[in-house]
Amino acid sequence: MHINEPGLGIIKVFEGWSAHPYLDPIGIPTIGYGSIWGLDGKRVTLDHPPLTEAQGEDLLRRVLAHTEAAVARLVGADLTGNEFSALVSFTYNVGAGNLQRSTLRMKLNRGERMAAAEEFPKWRRAGGRIMRGLVRRRVEEQRLFLRNGLTRSKQNRYNQ
Repeated sequence: MHINEPGLGIIKVFEGWSAHPYLDPIGIPTIGYGSIWGLDGKRVTLDHPPLTEAQGEDLLRRVLAHTEAAVARLVGADLTGNEFSALVSFTYNVGAGNLQRSTLRMKLNRGERMAAAEEFPKWRRAGGRIMRGLVRRRVEEQRLFLRNGLTRSKQNRYNQ
């Protein structure tokens, strides 16, 4: 399964685009659509060369492939396309390690979908501060997660 257009839209809107490296709100060097990894597979530094938009799209797709694989590996529950896409957006932002340790994932894997959805708004802090952008992003991810969509079995997910 792959992220759908609404999920990709959430990432692009909330990460924004920057051809040049910059420090994110907690001081991590970032480039493109919020990537901490460069085209060479190394961590971004402030000395990183700028990206073209085509390179930024390529980098986004590469990072998304890793993020999609992490969500598929960590979530054992059957997911709709919208649930999967919301989780990919969430994981793109917070990292696979945070998804793995999250109550959101634990509740989802126990079949507690509504309780899992209620976890999104709790992930609104960066560097210990509540960030308005994260509050809005989690609302959008939660809405997408709760939007109706076709359920696909875990078996079918791995065949796509």
